[in-house]
Formats: sequence, C-alpha cells, structure tokens
Amino acid sequence: MSRIRARLLKGFRDYMPANMLPKERMLRSVASTFESFGFSPLQTPALEYADCLLGKYGDEGDKLLYRFLDNGDRDVALRYDLTVPLARVVAMNPQLTMPFKRYQIAPVWRAEKPGRGRFREFMQCDVDIVGSTDMMADAECMAVGCAVLKNLGVDDFVIRINNRKLLTAMLARFKVTTTEEAMGVLRAIDKLPKIGHDKVRVLLATENGLSESAIDGIFEFLSLNPDELSAWFEGSEDGQAGAAELTEVLELARELGVSDHVEVDLSIARGLDYYTGTIYETFLRADESIGSVMSGGRYAGLVAMYGGQDIPAVGISLGVDRLLYALMEMGLLDDTANPADILVGVFSAEERSLSYGLAQTLRDAGINVAIFPGRPRMKKQLQYAHRQGISKVVLVGKTEAERGEVLLKDMASGEQETLTVDALIASLKSVL
Repeated sequence: MSRIRARLLKGFRDYMPANMLPKERMLRSVASTFESFGFSPLQTPALEYADCLLGKYGDEGDKLLYRFLDNGDRDVALRYDLTVPLARVVAMNPQLTMPFKRYQIAPVWRAEKPGRGRFREFMQCDVDIVGSTDMMADAECMAVGCAVLKNLGVDDFVIRINNRKLLTAMLARFKVTTTEEAMGVLRAIDKLPKIGHDKVRVLLATENGLSESAIDGIFEFLSLNPDELSAWFEGSEDGQAGAAELTEVLELARELGVSDHVEVDLSIARGLDYYTGTIYETFLRADESIGSVMSGGRYAGLVAMYGGQDIPAVGISLGVDRLLYALMEMGLLDDTANPADILVGVFSAEERSLSYGLAQTLRDAGINVAIFPGRPRMKKQLQYAHRQGISKVVLVGKTEAERGEVLLKDMASGEQETLTVDALIASLKSVL
C-alpha cells in the first residue's frame, strides 16, 4: 500500500480533545438554553439538491456553495446554513403547528476565504420562530441569544440591531433600485466596522457607482438616532414601517430585560438576500475584531420559493466555532484533554477488581472516572493523570478495602488523605 502524506484541506481543522471537551460542554449548554425557551430540536441532511439552495443567498452566497454531482449524477450541494433547509422542511410539512419553534445544532460549509476564527466548515446553533408576524418573536430571539451567552459565562457583549426595511427605503431614496445594485451597496455598508468610513466611501463610489451626494446621504442616514428615523423617512412606506418595527422591538427588549445588551446600529446590513425586517449581529466587547458571534433576523419568502405559503419567520444563529475561538483566545475556557474528574489507580493484578469496583461506584454517583489500562507502575499512572489534567487520583488496596476506606491524592499539592467511599463521593461532588 502506497503511503499518503497526512494533510488537511485549507479552512478545515481537527478538533483535539482539549478543544472538543469545552465545545461539547458549550453545545450542551446551548441546547439546554434553547429548550428552556420551548424550542424543539430538528435535524436536516448535510446534502440538499442544489436547486433547493441556489438563489437564496444572493450571487456571492451561491458562489460559496460546495456543489458537485454525486454518484447518481444528481446536482447536490452541502448546506450553507440551517435557515434555508428549515424553509424547505416547513414547505414539505404543512401540518406543523404554528408558530413552529425549532432549534438545530449542526455543521455548515462555505467555500470562503479562511481567516481569524473563520473556517470553511463550522457549527451553527439556530433558533427560529416560524409563522408569527408579531415583533415579540423578534425580541424573544434576542432574549434567547442573551441567555445563551450568559449561560456560557459571557456577560460583556452587545447585540446590534437594524431593520432591512430601513435600508430598502434608504436605497430607494438614492435611486438604488435593482437587487444587484442594492446588495452591492449593502455589502459595502456591512464592511464599515471592518474597514472604516473612508474605505467604504471609496467602495460606494468605485464599485457601486454612487454619486458624492448619494454617499453623503447614506452616511447621514447611518448617523441617525432611532427617534429621528420616522421624520427622515417621511412619505416612505417602507421607511415608516421599519422605524416602527425597530422602535417596537427596542421596547419589547426592555420588557424582556435584555435592553442593556441591545443597541441600534444602522450600518448592520446582513449580506444574505432573504432578510426582510429586523436584523441582528452580536459582538464581544472584549475583542470586536473577531467579528459577529451571533446573528440573524426576520425573513419572508423562503417557504414560498418551495411552492408553499409565504410564511414569515425570525431567527438567530450562534457561530459556535468563532465563539469557541474567541473564548479560547480570551483564556475563558478550561482546556483539559480528559473528561474524567478523577483517576482510580490500580496497585496490582490481585487488587485490580477493587479499583474497578470503586470506579463503578463512583460512576453510579455521577462522577467521571478514568482507569489506566493494564498494570503499569504507579508512577506511570500518576504521570498520566498529570498530563491529562486530572487533578485527583484515588487509590484502593486490600488494606484500605478492609477498613472501608480509600486514599485521595491531590495532584497539584501532593497532599493525600484517607476517606470513606461515602465521604469521597461527597467531597468530589462538592468541588465538581
């Protein structure tokens, strides 16, 4: 058999145990939070017929699809997000009770340029409320997002919100009417936090062909306060609707107790075509250069694309990999490589059954236990515990077993104490 050079595709990564353990804990926390708000889990395939995905993300998004012919010569693509597959599910299942509140935690794939905290395969955690036009659904998505981050130990963050109706009305005011032109301008505006005012002005002039007065008008719009929007959009139906929705969502955020984490940012555009109302992006104040760790918004028309009714929906999506990367950079995650709370040592072959019996007793009490396989010297077992980040080792031999006791060794201090099994379980549970 010929040898193959081990290598990874650019933009993809292996998650080693030290990364996977905090990631799995994060996902369990996220799922638990979603369910606490009454969202039910949904799973959709990684592969979809390409025509089920094309035309939903705009030209730029379509270019980032991983698309190919499978062995049956079918035109297929890996899912780009979890929202479009949700729309397909809703169209195929008209019996669903509305509003349909679902969450999904699954990987998605985008053939985009890799960067800091940005990969071509990454995990998304979505919640969506389908079938409600009430702005409370928009506000609840923000409340869910706040709860997710707080339950992960993140308190210093901001959800920046806008409304696509405001952007649509603003573009119409400056005669940007075609979808292609509008998306080009919105993509330029969306880059404002990354590249700054001057470079966005250049993009609007050179790539989008806007006049100096139109560019000045766009930046005038971006500087408005929420209470100035209605007057600025006098005579515009879309503008008035967007201003009213934004005002209502802000009030509902106050009612839900999350307004301290919410602020209006009229430069938030969200590059995807399907958004039609409220839009959100979430940043960690400690390092906003990492980019948005949670985003989403209100959308309509997706279900109708599959021949169903035009059912409205709103959702928010947590970018797990980017948030995980950020928290690791900030030193907020435990990077232990082993899920075991303790290691039970084995003295000898004759006493091995005592160690395995104790391990099972501890597992029955809800404690994660590792045992080194075989009969290595105790020094090797202790070295293994140290290298795996297991802070405590429990030892039991014939003498200890006859007294109903065990030895507990703290790997950090080197201190050792004798305890009964019940006392050991109580001690471990008090610190885990």
